[in-house]
Amino acid sequence: MNNIKKSHDGDQKFLNKIAFLESKQRERLLPPEMLIDEMPIHENHTLLDIGAGSGFFTIPMAKKTKETVYALDFDSRMLNVISEKAIKEDLQNIKLIESTIEALSLEDESIDFIMASLILHEVESLSKVLSKLYEVTKIGGHLLCLEYEKDEKIIEGPPMDIRISSTDLEQSLLNSGFKSTKITRINDSIYTILAKK
Repeated sequence: MNNIKKSHDGDQKFLNKIAFLESKQRERLLPPEMLIDEMPIHENHTLLDIGAGSGFFTIPMAKKTKETVYALDFDSRMLNVISEKAIKEDLQNIKLIESTIEALSLEDESIDFIMASLILHEVESLSKVLSKLYEVTKIGGHLLCLEYEKDEKIIEGPPMDIRISSTDLEQSLLNSGFKSTKITRINDSIYTILAKK
């Protein structure tokens, strides 16, 4: 009986997460197409969406390139959601990877553009993850990090103790080997950093 309840609770939690990821409020806060349109993505670029979730960014990314878009998530149910969306949108250039970022096994210098949306604050070792992302990024390629600012005035978002401030993330990116970085405020609570290898 306990296992059934746990399974149901887990299912409900997953459905709640999908509802949040797909919400109109989130779309207004982070308009995916608008953000992707401003990124240095070309139709011959290979892309990687880490912590892809329900494909909020994966789908618009796949529409911007003729090459492969890798969608990485450790939850196979999230990848199933992306798969269903890709079929619905007739997108055949999305490859699903069930893995953690740390265990990512793509060739070195194989990716032109990486999206890391609201995922870096969840990793165990930021320096290890950024080093891994640096390895798979082509020379001249980009990494876009999107995170909540570490600011006590901003209540919305993950717990303050796991957030990464924009200045700390910028320094971590530079320490990992990325060169130029550009910080943009998306709204009061969320920033992006675009880093280049």
